Amino acid sequence: MMVRALPSVLVASIGMGTLWHATDGVQAFTSEAARRLDVERAPRPVPALQLEDMSGQLLPLSPQAQEVVLVEFIYTVCGDICQIAAADFAEIRDQLELREVPVRMISVSFDPERDTPEQMATYGEVHETDGKMWTIARPRSEDLPALLKLFDVTVIPDEWGGFQHNAAIHVIHRDGRFSAVFDTDAIDAVLTHLEEHSS
Repeated sequence: MMVRALPSVLVASIGMGTLWHATDGVQAFTSEAARRLDVERAPRPVPALQLEDMSGQLLPLSPQAQEVVLVEFIYTVCGDICQIAAADFAEIRDQLELREVPVRMISVSFDPERDTPEQMATYGEVHETDGKMWTIARPRSEDLPALLKLFDVTVIPDEWGGFQHNAAIHVIHRDGRFSAVFDTDAIDAVLTHLEEHSS
């Protein structure tokens, strides 16, 4: 009986060891949770990319003048998740206007061919972006793959000409490193994080 039990115990032990390793000590049970834990442990430098905003002007992705940059990824004709995320972003904007925290917010289009400055301006008008604290912008097409890889954004074309994609708020701290990820509706957590890292 003991001899038969040993292989089962061995298999269970190996399985637990694999689970422990794959989930960062059982702290991350999903790939999204693992991504967030990885970014927190090893912040990623953000390259000095220039984006084109909804007024056709160039703006840096990296923080300027000791600010923190919040980034979400969208495409302007998205009818569901982007609209919900934009409403959450707007709530963060409204809350930040009442606080003295230097923050810039960018909704970055991953559909730069169709999201022209005019199209982005229309999207921005719908969501009452001011072009200063919060703006809509697009990368150059050649910069897009590296940008999506840096932030671990998955974009999959669907059969209707749109995209399936993950949504989150990405934080670039004043040191120019991508260091934190939050759910789009984690408004209080984002605000708390910003206040903790603004001093």
